[in-house]
Amino acid sequence: MTDKKIWLITGAGRGMGVDIAKAALAAGHAVVATGRTPDKVAAAVGAHDDLLVVALDVTDPASVQAAVKAAVGRFGRIDVLVNNAGNFYAGFFEEISPEDFRAQIETNLFGPVNVTRAVLPVMRAQRSGLVVTLSSTAGFTGQEFVSAYAASKFAVEGWIESLTPEIAPFGIRTMLVEPGFFRTELLTPESTSYAALSLDDYAERTKQTVTAWNGMNGQQGGDPAKLANALVQLAGSQEPPARWAAGADAVGAFEQKANAMLAQADAHRELSSSLAYDDAS
Repeated sequence: MTDKKIWLITGAGRGMGVDIAKAALAAGHAVVATGRTPDKVAAAVGAHDDLLVVALDVTDPASVQAAVKAAVGRFGRIDVLVNNAGNFYAGFFEEISPEDFRAQIETNLFGPVNVTRAVLPVMRAQRSGLVVTLSSTAGFTGQEFVSAYAASKFAVEGWIESLTPEIAPFGIRTMLVEPGFFRTELLTPESTSYAALSLDDYAERTKQTVTAWNGMNGQQGGDPAKLANALVQLAGSQEPPARWAAGADAVGAFEQKANAMLAQADAHRELSSSLAYDDAS
């Protein structure tokens, strides 16, 4: 994938999507930058001859189909899909309303499902393509206060891992991107919604968590522009990774999770291995 490619990027109006769109354009690719408010996308990415800005709401299949049709109408193909759009419902599980929990899954799981479903026929016809999906370290390591978000990202991981062998025969690859903490807009009010306080048992821990996160916002160590440039580089390689740990903290999280899983497998090895039917005498 060293030649000029056509990229379709969701959530390109702010945050990581803007950096990815700019990096792809700077590398000589054409970009279909999408978002719910096209004017914001155009202002964020800037003018470029190889840029098409299209309205797209990942939770609206009709909007998705229209955006894919516009992309193919302008450029004739789609080579790289970047499922980037997402949001964050934070809070302790008991305080996240059922409606907000479902809304989290709707955007972060069914959003990329909708877009990928619309793009795959184009890539299958081409017999080539790359589906890049932004996950998170919360997609393989759970922690308190992020149960809805982690559930959505764990689901994305299982979906993409299962989709990969299904579409590989058509020359289509996948890549999960799992960022650690980057200086994006994820922790801003535009992206993060906090559960309403309803249970005294959680009140103090909620206050401490929100205070800590507000202090972290804008101070995260990761540079999203560097992530975007690295992503464009990996997308152009002969063998894009199935999973990419983005950031030194993400690498550490990978290692910690892998070691924990190995320890858990070994902890009850004898009991776990004794559950088969006894051989008939």
